Amino acid sequence: ASDKEPPKQPKEAPKPSESKKSAPKPSENKTEGSSSPQGGRGEHRVKMNRMRLRIAERLKQSQNTAASLTTFNEVDMSSIMQFRKLYKDDVLKKTGVKLGFMSAFSRACVLAMRDVPAVNASIEGPNGGDSIVYRDYVDISVAVSTEKGLVTPVVRNAETMDLIGIEKAIADLGKKARDNKLTIEDMAGAVLGLHAIKEKPVAIDGKVEIRPMMYLALTYDHRLLDGREAVIFLVKVKEYIEDPRRMLLG
Repeated sequence: ASDKEPPKQPKEAPKPSESKKSAPKPSENKTEGSSSPQGGRGEHRVKMNRMRLRIAERLKQSQNTAASLTTFNEVDMSSIMQFRKLYKDDVLKKTGVKLGFMSAFSRACVLAMRDVPAVNASIEGPNGGDSIVYRDYVDISVAVSTEKGLVTPVVRNAETMDLIGIEKAIADLGKKARDNKLTIEDMAGAVLGLHAIKEKPVAIDGKVEIRPMMYLALTYDHRLLDGREAVIFLVKVKEYIEDPRRMLLG
């Protein structure tokens, strides 16, 4: 017999699964204390009503066609606030109408448009518009807060109304809005927006005084209105508000 040992069989290479541990599953790779999101992930889809669709349509139309620009001015509210304080109780007693500031600003805009008629104009026609339409009437929208959000019903032919007539029309539209009785026709027109009244130090006859001030902002179609005309319009509105007696002469 041979003294040689039989050749050893080569060892099998370890299988990949045996050479290293399996990577942890995503569900196992969590830091201590983490947890899955709590609560539901449901959603539901609701069709917009006709009014909301109309508002969205007009906003998008304006965005796509108009070259919008905004010009600012600042107005001292002292005189109009004193005017309201003096006459609001008498007006309420005689007419049942609450005298606010919207009627004064609306009337001031109507009068200012006589000097700058382009503010009340629009560009119409094919291919983005080829004609300027100047209106002899004035329709002014007012913002009204409702349970379903902010709406902007329109006071029609505001140029024919005095302060009390405008205030009554605003009150009637506000009631229609809150009672969900506004129509699409009630919603078509431009928007008059007012900023908050804040007390600020201003120079009056060489002295610094604290006055109730409000910013006025006019957003307009720059294709129709130049910056100079926008400034003139806001200055006119400012003059009427800072001296309401001027509106009696208009």
